[in-house]
Order: sequence, then structure tokens, then C-alpha cells
Amino acid sequence: MTMTRREVAAGAMALAAMSATQAKAAPAPGGGEKIAMILYPGMTALDLVGPHYALASMPGANVQLAAAKPGKIVCDRGMSLFAESSLADVPADLDMLFLPGGAPGTIAAMQDPAFLAFLADRGKRARFVTSVCTGSLVLAAAGLLKGYQATCHWAFRDILPMLGATPVAQRVVTDRNRITAGGVTAGIDFGLRLVAQFRGERSARAIQLTGEYDPDPPFAGSPDKALPEAVADVRAFTAKMVKDARAAARSVRVA
Repeated sequence: MTMTRREVAAGAMALAAMSATQAKAAPAPGGGEKIAMILYPGMTALDLVGPHYALASMPGANVQLAAAKPGKIVCDRGMSLFAESSLADVPADLDMLFLPGGAPGTIAAMQDPAFLAFLADRGKRARFVTSVCTGSLVLAAAGLLKGYQATCHWAFRDILPMLGATPVAQRVVTDRNRITAGGVTAGIDFGLRLVAQFRGERSARAIQLTGEYDPDPPFAGSPDKALPEAVADVRAFTAKMVKDARAAARSVRVA
């Protein structure tokens, strides 16, 4: 079939338009992001592992696992993680500061002046200040969530106002450059959102698909949807930890 000049020109224009659209949809080049994920004894491993999977899947990203001292960190369920560097080795200017939760460790961290001073120092310059679960209580104790909306695990959420933050009942809450997530598994949703921030939605979609993250839970994971007896069981299990976290919040003077 012979094409006219007009048809050839129209086809060329269509190809050019398609190429432009594809270029806009392509992942942002990115690379070299400085991301510090802070470990501490008694934290919840999954709070960190989910976001780490997403963020470390970005080619060229510098994801650092740091703690007060390098070495083994025992988590709240007995699993151990390894901190490759000390807090002193964390760059002064970060693209992202991240803190996991874990009630036993959270309560101790909220009352550790040196740890809070480190978070306050790195957080005041970081591009994003972030957390999962009760990690937001520690960020708030360091003065990093004063005047910001935030969230954490639902059983601890009403402690946030004691530390100057406004609680929001959402799985992931973004307020300017503060991004906080709810309990434990919310860290995967959180991690994908950060990938989208750094590299674009196309990259985040690819990482989600690579990880086959397509939740199909057998039971409700939200207190608004769960059976009353399940909510009662969790409240009974967390009662002492919530009480201790509330006492720790009362002892903190937020600048």
C-alpha cells in the first residue's frame, strides 16, 4: 500500500507524540540518595524490612543501616538485624532519615537524650523525616513532629498529641516532608510511596510488582474492621506497653 505525504507526516507526528508520552512516563533517573535507616534494640524487624526492600530496590540508592554501635541488634520478637555503621557515621545531610517502631525499644529510645539529640540533628536537615509504627513517637520526642500531622500503630496513636503532633487515622500520613506510617505492615505501603517520591510512580509500580505485593489478608487488620474480641485481645496485649509509652511521653520536654 502506497502512503501519501500527508499520511507519512501524520504518522511521524503520532510517533513523536508517543515518544514524548513514553519519556514522561519513564522513571526519574535518580541515584545516589542518602538514606539512613536507624536500628535500636527492641525494635520491630518488619517495620524496617518492608521499607528497606522497597528503597534498596532503587538502583544506585545508598541505604545505610546504623545504630549506636555497629553490630547485632536484637529485635522485639527475637530476630537479629545487623547495623553496618554507627550513628556517628551517618551523613550530616540526608535525603531520608527513617526510624522503625517496636514498643519496648521505642520506650527506651524516647528517654535516651543522646539518641534524641542525634535524631534532632539529622532530622533538621534531612529532605524527608520518616517512620513506621511507634517510631513516630521517638521522632516526636526529638521535637521533629511538633506542629505536624502524623500517625503510628493505632493502639499508641493518642500519645502523639502529648509530644506536639496531630494524630491522623491513616495508613500513611504525609505532612510536608514528614512521612509517617501505621503499624508494622504499613511500612511496605510507606516504602513504595517513598520510591515514588524519589524515582517516580513507574519505578514504584515496578518494585511493587517485583515483590508481588498484592495483599489478600484472611482477617481484618484495622480496629475499625476487626471483630470486637480481636480488638480487645490486642488492647490487653499492648496495655502495659501503652502505659509505659504514655509515661515516657510525659517525661519528655519537646523543644
